Amino acid sequence: MTDWQALADLVDGDLRPAETGQALNQRYLGTRPAAVLAVAGAADVAKAVTWARSAGVSPVVRGGGHSYAGFGASSGLVLDLGNLAEVRFDPGTGQVTVGGGTPMKALYAALRPHGVTFPLGNSDTVGIGGLTLGGGVTTISRAHGLTCDALVSTEVVLADGTTVTASAEQHPDLFWACRGGGGGNFGVNTSFTFRTRTAPAGSTCLVLWAWPHAVEVLAAMQEIMRTAPDGFSARIGIARSGSQEGVVSVVGHHLGPAAQLRELLAPAFAVARPDRADIEDRSFWDAATYLHHSSVGGAFAVRTRCTPHAIDDDGLATLVRAVEKWPGSGNPDGAGAALFAWGGVINDVPVTDTAFPHRDTRFLLSLDTSWAAIDPPDVVRANLEWLHAVYAAAGEFATDGAYVNFTDPDLEDWRRAYYGPNAERLAAVKRRYDPDRFFTFPQAI
Repeated sequence: MTDWQALADLVDGDLRPAETGQALNQRYLGTRPAAVLAVAGAADVAKAVTWARSAGVSPVVRGGGHSYAGFGASSGLVLDLGNLAEVRFDPGTGQVTVGGGTPMKALYAALRPHGVTFPLGNSDTVGIGGLTLGGGVTTISRAHGLTCDALVSTEVVLADGTTVTASAEQHPDLFWACRGGGGGNFGVNTSFTFRTRTAPAGSTCLVLWAWPHAVEVLAAMQEIMRTAPDGFSARIGIARSGSQEGVVSVVGHHLGPAAQLRELLAPAFAVARPDRADIEDRSFWDAATYLHHSSVGGAFAVRTRCTPHAIDDDGLATLVRAVEKWPGSGNPDGAGAALFAWGGVINDVPVTDTAFPHRDTRFLLSLDTSWAAIDPPDVVRANLEWLHAVYAAAGEFATDGAYVNFTDPDLEDWRRAYYGPNAERLAAVKRRYDPDRFFTFPQAI
């Protein structure tokens, strides 16, 4: 029998008994950890890892809890990093050191008085750890790079309970792996230090079109993004909810004035008059608030593909027809397909310079569906079958590459899809720092 009291006596944090509800994605609400340790500090992490090894208990790390596959919960010990949320800005170096469990809401609030930023997520509760370790593609990434591209160093508790600093000078192989190699693979990252830059003002857009114009608008927006300045990033989507007709949307962030943003969007407006077009100048902080992602919650599933080029009209029509055939559910979030515009300076970094492999991707194709707790099993099954079918169909025009931060538990060849040509080197780093795979989960390296 596991001696949980021995762990409770070792640490300063709160050791809670088994509980459910640890996963953001309610698809995994049934996962019940043996115990959850809300660590009081980095020292608790080291003590807990040492204890877990001796007790034969498998730990997993919970930062923001946003793992799409529920990997922040398990049947073993969950290390909850929520209390590691200190943010320290050094005006002399322009660097900020962030606790490993810091959520975006706290990080934005801490940086705003200093007028600085770096590529951050757009959901209040996303944790800095998962965002960074998976790469971190954000609304300013086409101009300022990935979250992990701004990383200077990180403190990591290793599988043997020791703590190291990983940077370009110290443990450079581990540092390389922490820049896109995925969370939870190599240790517990208790803090991160990033380079910052002045937070740029700009403008935002939310534009909606009626469904009959879907293919034409999607094609026009892809062409716009082909030649757009790096300061403009957009999410180009088609979606349905309930029994309603689909809608076409563009949500964008431009590090330039609204007048320029209107000029950029003009070719799409010429294809079809939008039903709604909100385009406004905003401070960086107001833009972040405006672009904040919200969801009604419930259960969902997401599958992704990468493409180094625009999707042709036949491929776009395939996506539109698929959304039209979505079987429906009780979740107002519905289902759809989205093209996240990547490229820009993301693609200027050689593919092997960091663990993040998708340096040639121009668009991330994200396919998603959702359902409610009240939906019967046949509705859930129909939604998942629909998602797998559209994912398979999209293989005709988009590669099998997948974004590890949109974790896909149904992905078969996930090593190649997530990590591409960097998979073997990541496996070598894993063997060096965690040779017996103490840190493990269903898609652990």
